[in-house]
Amino acid sequence: MKAKKKKRQDDFQKVKLKVGKKKPRADNATNTNFRSKGIYLSEQLKRDTSGPTTHKQLGINDLLSQLHHYNANVKHSALLGLKELLSISPSLLEQHLSRLLSEVAAVLTDKDHNVRVAAARVLRYIAQCVPAERVAPFFPLLSAHLSCAMTHIETGIQEDAINVLDVFLEHYPALLAARPAVLLTNFLEMISHRQNSGGAKKASDSKAWTWALSINPNRAVTSQQWRLSVLLRLGRFLQAVVEERPTEESDMSVPTERVFGSSGEGRFTPLHLNWEELTYSKVGVKIYEHSGAKPTPHSTFKLRPEQDPGATVSEGLDSAETVQKFAATLVPLLLEVWVEASTNDSPWNNTEGAHLLTPDAMSVMFQVLSILQLLRKLAPQRENQDALDAWFRKEYLGDFKQHFIKNFPYGSRDTPRHKKKIDLKRSKQTAALPGPTVDPLALNITLCQVMVSLSQKQGVGQEADGDWLTPLSTFVRDTLGSGVKLSYRQLQMLLGTVWKMVLTQRSKTVTEDLLAAVYIYYKQRNLPLQTRSLLLSFYSKLYLQEQGYAHLTRSKVLSRWLASLPVQLSQLGHRNPMLSAQLILSIQAAASRGNKDMLSSLQTHACTLYDPQDGVVVLLPSESQQRMVQLLYFLPKMSQPLLANLSSCCTAGRISAGLAASLIRIIHLRSPLSSWTAGSQEAALQHVDYFSFLFSTLIGFSSEQLASLQEAEDDSVLPPVALSPLSLYPTPLEQFTHHWDIVEEVCHCLETLGSKSQCFDILQTGICNYLTKLEVVSDSMAAGLLRAVSRLLDLSVLPLEPVLRFLSQCCLSLLSLLLTLQQEAPTETNHKREAIWGACVTALSSIPRLLRVVLQSLRVANLNEEELPQLGQILSMLLQHTSLHSQLLANTTLLQEILQHLTRFSRGATREQWLTDLLYCYSVTVAHGSSAHRGNLGLRDIY
Repeated sequence: MKAKKKKRQDDFQKVKLKVGKKKPRADNATNTNFRSKGIYLSEQLKRDTSGPTTHKQLGINDLLSQLHHYNANVKHSALLGLKELLSISPSLLEQHLSRLLSEVAAVLTDKDHNVRVAAARVLRYIAQCVPAERVAPFFPLLSAHLSCAMTHIETGIQEDAINVLDVFLEHYPALLAARPAVLLTNFLEMISHRQNSGGAKKASDSKAWTWALSINPNRAVTSQQWRLSVLLRLGRFLQAVVEERPTEESDMSVPTERVFGSSGEGRFTPLHLNWEELTYSKVGVKIYEHSGAKPTPHSTFKLRPEQDPGATVSEGLDSAETVQKFAATLVPLLLEVWVEASTNDSPWNNTEGAHLLTPDAMSVMFQVLSILQLLRKLAPQRENQDALDAWFRKEYLGDFKQHFIKNFPYGSRDTPRHKKKIDLKRSKQTAALPGPTVDPLALNITLCQVMVSLSQKQGVGQEADGDWLTPLSTFVRDTLGSGVKLSYRQLQMLLGTVWKMVLTQRSKTVTEDLLAAVYIYYKQRNLPLQTRSLLLSFYSKLYLQEQGYAHLTRSKVLSRWLASLPVQLSQLGHRNPMLSAQLILSIQAAASRGNKDMLSSLQTHACTLYDPQDGVVVLLPSESQQRMVQLLYFLPKMSQPLLANLSSCCTAGRISAGLAASLIRIIHLRSPLSSWTAGSQEAALQHVDYFSFLFSTLIGFSSEQLASLQEAEDDSVLPPVALSPLSLYPTPLEQFTHHWDIVEEVCHCLETLGSKSQCFDILQTGICNYLTKLEVVSDSMAAGLLRAVSRLLDLSVLPLEPVLRFLSQCCLSLLSLLLTLQQEAPTETNHKREAIWGACVTALSSIPRLLRVVLQSLRVANLNEEELPQLGQILSMLLQHTSLHSQLLANTTLLQEILQHLTRFSRGATREQWLTDLLYCYSVTVAHGSSAHRGNLGLRDIY
């Protein structure tokens, strides 16, 4: 025992340390005799140079990866960095749009409020920069995340989802409207819940499922405020759906589709496609089965399986049955919302002030009525809308009268505001709620439009609607007749209400009262263009419905409005071309129907409207000018002052030559000499006035203009010389061409009268009485007279001597002008020279004795040395023209005498070239033509 104990003690003996000796080293001692060096990884310390970064040196890949972090502050910081980075470098949107949308949309349902708000701000920034067509491929994913947020169990996430919905409604309404089914169900689930009222046995029956308003006490706002916020977005979403629908062709001339239009069948606007342009464009094409018509075969095959019994909306709102099913679910909820709001508004059931509403109750009612109005417009076609209105009337007319019409019209209640301590936290939470108040006038107008849509046409065996329509018509009449200023939208809705009332009630008393109220508003001054156009379109379309409705046939208000149209047009003039064009359309519609009041007013103001200086016919655009010219056909009478103005309009160049020709044809058709008659329409002018109009138009100048032209002393008038007996006023090329086209039309009208001899006799009488004493004429008038006389000449009537002398002066002056034009600007005046030369040659070859008078007027002794070559050139031109050979041979003696005088007075040692050319042309003409006309003594006597 002692040996074992001693051995155990030996194992654990204490080391004895001695003073002055070195301490022995321990077995587990660490050797510290080493040196350390730092290790630098240069690749890790490099900055990200692959793209732009934030002020924290984070790129877009880093920020997107941080959105998956578990910490809410990191995700919030990443979203702020994304907005900063995108604002610095917008090109990143194009490169990373897919990742940005998917990652940011995924945090819309995050638990942290700040993260959701930051995500909504990033989405708003992206929506402001990226167009809808770029977002369209990724929008199903965005819509799915939005639906999850809208129907989330957390109330805060639902409230923040409303802000994201606002972003999409503002920037991408068409993409939202493309898939309405899911979102409409989400809207319903935000304010209500589905419940099975029939028990478990009837769970498979769709009728057993009902919707009831839900209340969540955990919300930061009251239930009424939350429902109002949801209904506001629902109304905007339905408006987007309606606007994206293929609109039917409306008969309105202004953008007021489906407000008041004809009751004809719905038609789709044809779409003309260019596939080459469509391939590279961003516009999508929608194809509709059977072009909108109903197919005859009904197949039971369905691509999609049957929906669950509680489903409210199918995949789309493409059929009337789907819209009706959705309305059957939504309308009871809307009525419950309004009943709850009205009960809270007047808890003591005070009937005296029931028509006075607080701002909150008024906002709720306005949103309910707006949604009801949009539900009507969801119908795919017009006939579906009529059926939907009939269904609304059958199902909900009693409820609407009880809840809406009972206290109509509504006003605003003044509620005292008490100063309360502001709760900053609660004010931030309620900042997203709709703030603007509703005007009582807008509320009442919307209610009128909703209720009037439920009225039906009065007939035998149908229930009369006068009991509940009377307060509506009284309100509409008082509102329009009071002179209150209405916005364009409010006036549009009121006119739609009047339109529906007039066409359905068919009461002459009600119709006259309503139209008189509209006319009072119409006569207000300083109305905007859009408002004035809307009123004009209303009256015009209502007048077009006159034949189908007996109570509109003899409406005094419509007659008064029609009679005032020409006065308004003359006063408006060209200050507003768009409004003037609409006035002309209305006048044209009434004129085509032969409205006596309007035609009488039009005839009274015709001289002002067709004034050649300040009339609308010369100041408005070409399309309106054409309609003004067409109105002349319907005038009962055309006075002499009006014809004088019309002649000046044709010749002044203020309207095109084609339009002037149309004007001349219309006056020709309304003349007593026209062989074309339409019905019992009498001639609008007399024979004398018609010929006076044609003669004034043929000349191209009025008597006052001719008188002033004789006294002109400017350099533009060419002075008379031996070769130009008349002083010519050279007109510009554009004016000459314009007048030449008019001359052709005047000649055509005169030729169609039948008797050329009588027309020629009238024409030469006018020339003899008014033109032979003129000393200054324009080249266009001289050429036009030669052209007209040549076309109207009848050999049975020889021209009078004064007329023949005047025509010879015109011809000789024009031939002298040709030489001047050829020397100055041969290329620019090519058309003018051809017209003048053709008129001179035709006149010399067709008018008897005209060439003889021209040759007799040539006095070689009175010419100077500069004029001799000009005469030689004129004669050479005449000799070279084949159609003049017979007439020149008939006057050989005069021609030889002139040549002898030219040879005698031409001085110089050698013969000049112009004289050599003249003698050669003469010899050729005489040699080839003398044998053919040697025995024709009759032709010699005529010419």
